[in-house]
Amino acid sequence: MGQSLSEPITTKDTARCANASFLVGSSCMQGWRVEMEDAHTHILSLPDDPPAAFFGVYDGHGGAAVSKFAGKHLHKFITNRPEYFGSSIELAMKRAFLDFDREMLHNGSWGEQMAGSTANVVLIKDRRLYCANAGDSRAIASVGGMMRQLSVDHKPGNESEIKRIVAGGGRVENNRVNGNLALSRALGDFMYKRNTSMKPEEQIVTADPDVLCCDIGEDWEFVVLACDGIWDVMSSPQVADFVRERIAGGMQPDLICEQLMDFCLAPTAYNYGLGGDNMTVILVCFLHGKSYDDLIQRLGGPKIANFETPVGDIGPDLKKKPLNTPNVSKSNMKHA
Repeated sequence: MGQSLSEPITTKDTARCANASFLVGSSCMQGWRVEMEDAHTHILSLPDDPPAAFFGVYDGHGGAAVSKFAGKHLHKFITNRPEYFGSSIELAMKRAFLDFDREMLHNGSWGEQMAGSTANVVLIKDRRLYCANAGDSRAIASVGGMMRQLSVDHKPGNESEIKRIVAGGGRVENNRVNGNLALSRALGDFMYKRNTSMKPEEQIVTADPDVLCCDIGEDWEFVVLACDGIWDVMSSPQVADFVRERIAGGMQPDLICEQLMDFCLAPTAYNYGLGGDNMTVILVCFLHGKSYDDLIQRLGGPKIANFETPVGDIGPDLKKKPLNTPNVSKSNMKHA
């Protein structure tokens, strides 16, 4: 978990922006942690490819250096790959993550730093969604009233991750890489990437992302990207229900992000790590060329179902938890 403050910092950096396709809200909060190590990016029109939109959440550890650098530059590495405008955006994203990692390692003092970061990014272009993930930040979607997982958390206890970690010369102890790192893929963390006889994808910790691709239809409602400060407290279906209920009630997406973080914030610093982390949320609402009011009306029906398993409610324990009253500071949407 890391060290905690005596009181949480609940001031938020909150933003909202929109075009004909999306209404986007985002917010981040330091919470109980002594340092804010998260970063995020939301770009409705990429400079190198204006028809494409890009959203990313980066959860740093060992400092904010890698997460901040990724927030400013990772999307540029993606569009700079020759595959991006050629054969495969999916391949461009996979190779861009590794290019980004290599660039940090071979330039400046990154190789000596202990810092690292997750990267969970969503790129939307030509009615196609691409989600690339390395680490334990997560993205979900609501599609026709169904919760759809867009990424899988990379944890050291996962069977496929254990095989790579051990083959690379590492070990898993207490569900941590070498007893230390609580995630098994990340940007940075170069102390786990020193085996020169192995490819970047084979290292104890790798930046190699999983990439999911899917078509976007008129039934797509929203996407949520968030760091594990949210997912450690609430499940994917619970977050989907939380968001859906508030959109149906007419709440703006940036305020939904704020309420979600307040909901997850621990009442004390001694809550076994749950609700004590930095928190970052991006909520992308699909407008499909219509108004937000149209989406509000569409979401006024049944609650989220997780594929075949109906959820239907965020649960009595969660409903009992009061929202905190934050000291909110808003900022304008920044376009990288």
